[in-house]
Amino acid sequence: MNRTRVIFFVIIGLAVLIVAGGVIWSQLSNGNDPGIIEPEAEEGDLEVYVVSALPVAEWVQEAARQFNAESHTLDGRGIQVTVAPMDGYTARGRYERDEMDPLPTAWVPDSRYLVELVNASFVERLGRDVFLTDGEYRTRPLAISLLAWGIYDSRAQVLEEQFGEISWETIHDAAMAPGGWAELGGQGDWGYFKLAISNPRKNISGLAAMVAAAGEYYDKTNITVEDVTNPEFQEWLREIMSSMSDLSGGTYTVADLALFGYTTGDAGQLLESDLLVNMQGIQSRWSDPLRIYYPEYVSWFDFPFTIWMGPETSAAEKNAALEFEQYLLTPEVQQAALAYGLRPANPDVPITGQSSLFDQWASQGVLGVVPRTTAMRSPDRDVLQALLRWFDLNVAGR
Repeated sequence: MNRTRVIFFVIIGLAVLIVAGGVIWSQLSNGNDPGIIEPEAEEGDLEVYVVSALPVAEWVQEAARQFNAESHTLDGRGIQVTVAPMDGYTARGRYERDEMDPLPTAWVPDSRYLVELVNASFVERLGRDVFLTDGEYRTRPLAISLLAWGIYDSRAQVLEEQFGEISWETIHDAAMAPGGWAELGGQGDWGYFKLAISNPRKNISGLAAMVAAAGEYYDKTNITVEDVTNPEFQEWLREIMSSMSDLSGGTYTVADLALFGYTTGDAGQLLESDLLVNMQGIQSRWSDPLRIYYPEYVSWFDFPFTIWMGPETSAAEKNAALEFEQYLLTPEVQQAALAYGLRPANPDVPITGQSSLFDQWASQGVLGVVPRTTAMRSPDRDVLQALLRWFDLNVAGR
C-alpha cells in the first residue's frame, strides 16, 4: 500500500471518530431521556392552545391570564396560553371527525371517560392512542368534582321516611311506584317521581351516573362488560331511566333546577361543583331548599390535562403545555378552584378556607370530607361503549 493511500485511510478514520464522538458527547451533555420530548430550537414565543370543559373553563382561563402576565419561559422562549371553553361531548365529536381546528396543544375534558372514548376512536383509525395514560405526558387530574344527589328538601324527607336513605335503589323504587308521590307519602299534586340526569349521549355526567348506579347494584367499584350486559341489571337500570324528565334536550344542569324547579326534576345525580355554584340561586328562588346527599358509590370528574401526542404539535409546544399544567397544580391556583365549587387535585391544598363554597353550604349537606362513599374505578373504554350502546337501543328511542 503506497504512502498516499495510507494517509487517505487515516484521514477517513479520524473523521469517523470525530463524528461518532460528537454524537456521543451531544447525547451525554443533553442528558436525553427517551421519555422526555426535547424542544426544537425555534425562535419566538411558544403558543399553547387549550380547550377546556365548561365546569372548569372560567378557572382555567383566569389561571392562563395570570400565567401569561408572569411571563413564563421555556429554554429562553416565552410561553403564551390561550383557553377556549368547549362542552366535553362537542370536543369529543370534533376530535373523532377531525374537525378540531385549530388543533389544541392540550385538552381538559370533564372526565377521563372522554379521553378513553376519543382514544378508542383513534385506535380504530391509527392503531394507537393520541392521549397517554402513563409516562411524562400522561393525563393528570387538575380538580375533582363528585357526582352527588341534589334533592328538594320536601322530596328528600318523604324518601327518607319511606326508604330510610337516599340511594339508587331508593330512586328505582320511587320511579316504579304506580301511584306516584301520593303512594310514597308525598302530596298527590307532585305527580310521579321525575329524575334529572343528563342524556348520556349528550352529556358525560349522564354516563358517569350510569356507572355509579352499576357500582351500587353490584356492590363493587370495578365494573366489567359482563356486568353492564347482564339482562337483570339492564332491566333495573331501564326502570330507573324511565323516570328521566326528558331525553330530547339531554343536557340538564343544576342551572335548570334553579330556573325551573320541580318541572326539571324532583332529584338528580349531578355534578357537585354545579350544585355549589348554583345553590344561592336555588335557595333564593324557591321556598323548598335543595339538599345534597352523597351516594355510597360515587363517580367523579377529574378534569384531566391531556396533551395531544400527534406530530401536529412540536416537542417544544408539548413541553410548554406541561409547564402550564404544573402551574395549574400550584397551591395558589388550586386554592382559587374552591370558589368554583371544585375540590383541589393537589392534596396539600385544604378544601376549607376563604371563598370555599364547601364551607358556605355545609348546612345544606355539603361535606368537605365524604367518608361513607366508595370511589368508583374509572371503567375501561369497552365498558363505556357497552353502556352507550345499551342506552341507544333501550332508552333513547322510547
